[in-house]
Amino acid sequence: MSTPRSARLVSLLAVFLVCFFIEGSRALECYDCNSHIDPLCADEIPPESAKKPCNELPGGSGYTLCRKIEQTIDFSVNDLEPDRRIVRMCGWDESSYSNSCYEKRPSPGIVQKVCACRYDYCNGGGFSSW
Repeated sequence: MSTPRSARLVSLLAVFLVCFFIEGSRALECYDCNSHIDPLCADEIPPESAKKPCNELPGGSGYTLCRKIEQTIDFSVNDLEPDRRIVRMCGWDESSYSNSCYEKRPSPGIVQKVCACRYDYCNGGGFSSW
C-alpha cells in the first residue's frame, strides 16, 4: 500500500518526465533568410517573417543548430559590384565550431564569418553578441 507521500513523489516524477519529453522533442527554431533576397535579413534583428521551425524546412529533422554567415566579396564577379551578404539558417555541423564563430577565406577576396549556436533564434543579432 502506498503512502500519500510516495504517491505525491510518483506524481511529481511523472509530471517532470512528461515536461522533459515534450521540451526535448520540440523543434529548434532559427531565423532563415538571405539579405540578397530580403535586405531586412541584414538588420540587427531580422524580421518576424524569417522565424522558422527547422523541422519544417527542407532537411527537416536533421538540424541541430542555428547558423549565421556574413559573406564579403571584395571584387566584382560576373558584372556584379563588391557585396556583403548575411545568410541565416538552420544547420547541422557537429564539428568543434558549433556554439562558436570562425572565419574562412574560400578564395582570394572572399571572406566568410560563420557562427553557430544551439538555442531558438540565436542567429539573430550581430556577431559582437556571440
